[in-house]
Amino acid sequence: MERTSLHNDSLLYASLIAILLLISYWFTTRCFKIISGIEDSVEDEFELSTVCHRPEGLEQLQEQTKFTRKELQVLYRGFKNECPSGIVNEENFKQIYSQFFPQGGECPSPPCPHTQGCLCGAEGHTAPPHAACLPADSSTYATFLFNAFDTDHDGSVSFEDFVSGLSTILRGTIDDRLNWAFNLYDLNKDGCITKEEMLDIMKSIYDMMGKYTYPAMREEAPREHVENFFQKMDRNKDGVVTIEEFLESCQKDENIMRSMQLFDSVI
Repeated sequence: MERTSLHNDSLLYASLIAILLLISYWFTTRCFKIISGIEDSVEDEFELSTVCHRPEGLEQLQEQTKFTRKELQVLYRGFKNECPSGIVNEENFKQIYSQFFPQGGECPSPPCPHTQGCLCGAEGHTAPPHAACLPADSSTYATFLFNAFDTDHDGSVSFEDFVSGLSTILRGTIDDRLNWAFNLYDLNKDGCITKEEMLDIMKSIYDMMGKYTYPAMREEAPREHVENFFQKMDRNKDGVVTIEEFLESCQKDENIMRSMQLFDSVI
């Protein structure tokens, strides 16, 4: 994986990019590769498939989401191809998401720029491994993302859950998308974001993406990101960020508004 430039105040941007990777993965490698059969009736597939969970009817999903009939057909076939049982549990979700971040960065050949070398396998490199040589760990962020899709908190993501979340992210208004992002950050779903919650989010993003950034993120970077986030978002300085503060701050930030538009070109 190529390294990405990551600005010091890009907590929201990094997590949005990670969500975008998930969406792009589903569409490009699981869904549209079987687009040739798109004209078949999706109701027939729902009826004939041997699954543990059978999704709602096509018309009902069209009413609940902003996807067309054909888009729902493609999404369902991709979802069923990846999840024959019709639902995704947390471990399955982690496994799927981990495919974005399969390995750590490669440590260059001698002379090694890392302090006294590293354990990259190159001759003479014997010191503890540099952060860029460690494998990426997307599991914690995947858990947070799974919980955001699992809106009924039953420990699984159904096709309905999946397309509902995608509809909000891809076809919703800016406020819809920001509300979805807020829900992702609000880990205990109590209506506000604490510094502890945001630090957990930021550490998970660092574990997942930090080792692929240039320049490499420092160890104290997650906490600094959190402080920057609260300085910008916590308008009344009470130690928590409410949905109103979050929306107001994001709507006034041109970079955040531009990042939200990334989703408009996914499909």
